[in-house]
Amino acid sequence: MEWLNYHHLYYFWVVAKQGSIARAVDELRLAQPTISGQLKLLEDSLGEKLFTRAGRGLALTEVGQLTYRYADEIFSLGREFQDVLKGRPAGRPVPFRVGVSDLVPKLIAYRILQPALTLGEPIQLICREDAPEVLLAELSNHQLDLVLADSPVPSSIRVKAYSHLLGSCGVLLFAAPKLAAKYRRGFPGSLDGAPFLLPMEGSTLRRALDQWLDHYGVRPRIVGEFQDSALLKTFGEAEAGIFPGPAAIEKEIRKHYGAAVLGPAGGVSERFYALSVERKLKHPAVLAISEAARETLFA
Repeated sequence: MEWLNYHHLYYFWVVAKQGSIARAVDELRLAQPTISGQLKLLEDSLGEKLFTRAGRGLALTEVGQLTYRYADEIFSLGREFQDVLKGRPAGRPVPFRVGVSDLVPKLIAYRILQPALTLGEPIQLICREDAPEVLLAELSNHQLDLVLADSPVPSSIRVKAYSHLLGSCGVLLFAAPKLAAKYRRGFPGSLDGAPFLLPMEGSTLRRALDQWLDHYGVRPRIVGEFQDSALLKTFGEAEAGIFPGPAAIEKEIRKHYGAAVLGPAGGVSERFYALSVERKLKHPAVLAISEAARETLFA
């Protein structure tokens, strides 16, 4: 059996944290050629390049990023072990790295993820937002534990990941109270020519709303299109137009944005998925949010 040289791994870990061999020299108190040689031995043993040049510093390759995550866990556990032996409390939070699609409403993302923070075992939530395809690439490289999205993994993206439906809910149309009062009577026919704030064209919700409006022969005046759902609602709060929102967070939208409900977009719904590299969910935080979503948020 071939064993990993943890001295080499430790030097790699320090260099990765510092961003260059020159800066790692001071912390390790070793000569630069020594550190370079140790890194070369680690790369040779793994059969993979761990760094590439980035200006005057170093950047991790995809394998380097994966190696860094494991190294960080290994040496963090080592520090915790020493603390326990010395009588200091451990309780190190478990990192939970989540990617949130920029198409998922922020309030929905919060409601989905919030149960992970109430587990008996402390969790450190590391959350980042980006386009779904970017997050899926990071998921496949094990940089993320989970991705929240409004659609399953697209068949066009060659990533081995699985889609777990968290739940679905209807869509309501909201507006500032004065605007809502003006267009509520005769809904949905009254929406013809009304100012609207909509998601970007091509999004799942936008396609469904366009079909719903076409069904009623309604042609609204589109004031703005937004990728960020929170920004869309902020414009709605400022009386710029009527905007859609998930029925599951109706109370939160009315409270946070001072909005009133005009009515439901009948037949239009939003679905939310947990995307993971696991066919069967195992991470305790993922299991907690999945259970809470199905039993409470989208019940």
